[in-house]
Amino acid sequence: MAKPLKIDIHNHILPKKLPDFKGQFGYGGFIQLHPKENGYADMIRDDGKFFRAVEPNCMDVNVRLEEMDKFGVDVQVLSTVPVMFSEWAKPKDTLAVNHFLNEDIAESVSKNPKRFIGLGTIPLNDPELGCQELNNCMKELGMPGVQIGSHYGKLNLSDKSLYPFYEEAEKLGAAILVHPWDMMGKDTMPDYWLPWLVGMPGETTRAICSMIFGGIFEKFPKLRVCFAHGGGSFAFTLGRIEHGFNVRPDLCQVDNQVNPRDYLGKFYVDSINHDPKALQYNIDLFGIDKIMLGTDYPFPLGELEPGKLIEGMDLSDKDKARLLSGSALEWLGISEERFQ
Repeated sequence: MAKPLKIDIHNHILPKKLPDFKGQFGYGGFIQLHPKENGYADMIRDDGKFFRAVEPNCMDVNVRLEEMDKFGVDVQVLSTVPVMFSEWAKPKDTLAVNHFLNEDIAESVSKNPKRFIGLGTIPLNDPELGCQELNNCMKELGMPGVQIGSHYGKLNLSDKSLYPFYEEAEKLGAAILVHPWDMMGKDTMPDYWLPWLVGMPGETTRAICSMIFGGIFEKFPKLRVCFAHGGGSFAFTLGRIEHGFNVRPDLCQVDNQVNPRDYLGKFYVDSINHDPKALQYNIDLFGIDKIMLGTDYPFPLGELEPGKLIEGMDLSDKDKARLLSGSALEWLGISEERFQ
């Protein structure tokens, strides 16, 4: 069997420079990049609060390509760093930030069309503007879809205000990557990196349950949605979720009376489980055709050797090929010939 493509669907990228959004919009809260030596940079909120340090591979495409070659990654699907969503800002300002990021990603893809695919970012704090930018991403920038957050402010992904976005995404055939952000409970667990270790899996489960209980997959059955980080803690709490659905229909079945377990196989997850038994459980639960390689490159919580977990599994070559590229091509709606 020929060596399968290795397509990593979960990667984050930043522009080398960010505009002065605070000066542009007249209020603060936005991220700035403060360059350091050797291509490193600090991400700083414009109130001076440190967010995180990033290495050159987050911004420099040439460094990224070198590391892809080192680990045999043929294609990366690029998306912004979730802190850049800026969904808290005024919608037109969010649109401006998102549009800048989308143009930057599209430029990286245009220069390396066989190595990169871009996912856009859209202002779902105003779904009408979100649909506008979704169309721009797909029709003008050539992107197959977008990355969205696990919730928007006080809105879960079940909220009716998001229906126009789902309708437009379904009509356009957009791939949707749901990435956790703005983790619930983060203010009460500031120590030990708990928002990332505990909050992020919970956020992804929140997003999945919101879409299931809210009947989103019933109303928009053609949506192609992937939930990051292996679906978070959803697979491992599904028994509890289903039990709650059965014993408290007055609370859980308000908007949708379909058992949550019936949605297995209706959406995708990536492979970031960090544990072969956990990945095998996800394969058994979701199906081999609904899981695809994702690493969270270039951040330390991701898979540091892309594809190592999948390649080390006791699976057939056919199943490994499905995980490494087959499911990704299907989710993205892209032919393998694009990369030949």
